[in-house]
Amino acid sequence: MPEVIIHDDESFERALKRFKKKCEKAGILSDLRKHRHYEKPSERRKRKMNAARRKGQRPRAA
Repeated sequence: MPEVIIHDDESFERALKRFKKKCEKAGILSDLRKHRHYEKPSERRKRKMNAARRKGQRPRAA
């Protein structure tokens, strides 16, 4: 869990911005969105193949 210490001369908004940036770098929000509902293995494979196709890579068969 990211932690931010607020300095004496720092505003709350600035500290909140730093906290949000640390959460984004740690991947917490994307992880929450990913685990919001159960994804079947076939759906996961399909999503990964589509992502690979968008990136221009050759999709691998699972």
